[in-house]
Amino acid sequence: MYSVYVLFSKKLNKRYIGFSQDVDRRLSEHNLGKSKFTSGGIPWELIYKESFPTNAEARKRESFLKSGVGRKVLDQILN
Repeated sequence: MYSVYVLFSKKLNKRYIGFSQDVDRRLSEHNLGKSKFTSGGIPWELIYKESFPTNAEARKRESFLKSGVGRKVLDQILN
């Protein structure tokens, strides 16, 4: 299974959207500063996750959620 996940940083007041086969490991990597892009927002918390059977489906959903329309959909889901 592949998951699309949304993290939130209170420090930056920003969301980060990604995908992984192991969300717990990936969240740990983000919080250990192993990702240059997210290292400035530590600590990150997992606020949303969706699971998909294939890598292609997860990547497609991740791309959508990063789009303008996708961000609005995500706002509706999270509120």
